[in-house]
Amino acid sequence: MNSHDVVLIPGDGIGPEVTDAASRVLEAAGAPVRFQVHHAGLAALDRGDEVLPESTVDAIRHCGVALKGPCTTPVGEGFTSVNVQLRQKLNLFAAVRPVRNLDGVSTRFDDVDLVIIRENTEGLYSGVENQVTPDVVMSMKVATETACDRIARWSFRFATRRQRKKITVFHKANIMKITDGLFLRCARHVHQTEYPNIEYEEVIIDAGCMKLVQDPSQFDVLLLENLYGDVVSDLCAGLVGGLGVVPGANIGEELAVFEAVHGSAPDIAGQGVANPLAVTMSSVMMLNHIAESQDDPVCRDASSRIKSGYNQTLSDGCLTGDLGGELDTAGFVNALVERIEASDS
Repeated sequence: MNSHDVVLIPGDGIGPEVTDAASRVLEAAGAPVRFQVHHAGLAALDRGDEVLPESTVDAIRHCGVALKGPCTTPVGEGFTSVNVQLRQKLNLFAAVRPVRNLDGVSTRFDDVDLVIIRENTEGLYSGVENQVTPDVVMSMKVATETACDRIARWSFRFATRRQRKKITVFHKANIMKITDGLFLRCARHVHQTEYPNIEYEEVIIDAGCMKLVQDPSQFDVLLLENLYGDVVSDLCAGLVGGLGVVPGANIGEELAVFEAVHGSAPDIAGQGVANPLAVTMSSVMMLNHIAESQDDPVCRDASSRIKSGYNQTLSDGCLTGDLGGELDTAGFVNALVERIEASDS
């Protein structure tokens, strides 16, 4: 059996706890991965390194795949987001966040099955800011036809492969006519010239958010520029139980980094109560990516076993505190591993 080298970035706060938990689940499922541990964020600074060491970036370039825990980003000061730096340095232009209901997790809606696709390298998150005068600051929203066209094509290819029926672009082109207008024009062109079989619509983002909380079942795949995608993906996570049950991927032409959507939660770090499900679900996305890109049925089998295992675990009422249950991190992992191992017998 071939083993795949994967970079593991434990991250900060609860990151090491949830990535350790995911590693144990992967091992129980027989996933053919071999982790190379590298650091970023506060964990790297604590080791006397840069916030995003070149050795970490080079390791991802070499392995092609990484599983990442959350990294802390200071608010209003300090260093630039590790996530933003990583996506820009590795050209991970497509952020993919599937959001669906899970059995055993009680929510207001029971028919949520969305995929949020976010352009990951430009927009306001380009971080182009400057101080014009002592009391005036400016932030520039960057949009290029290359990036807008690229994410549109990637999204329609994704929808076709996954047999999704509709793509909805959330935008504010009624106000930002040039930047969001370019994003829309590229999406329209790709739809009209290459993928007319997929239903397509455009919704102004504020109205779209209202429609999401009224009835999320009217949407399928959402395509958004960078900032909108960040906000809307968290909103959608709230429809299915919160950030603890939503995975994420950052994908480029050749490289991919998989991570939970939630943050580093320093207030509960070290207490052993963090929910490891989101990063475990992200590891399933990682295995599917390896299975598809390298034609590895062992990875596909391991991902299926983990997914079936956590679906059964949740359905049986084995929940962590953030979902209204009583299990801590280790307790949830034990319950999940039990069900994975039981599926072998």
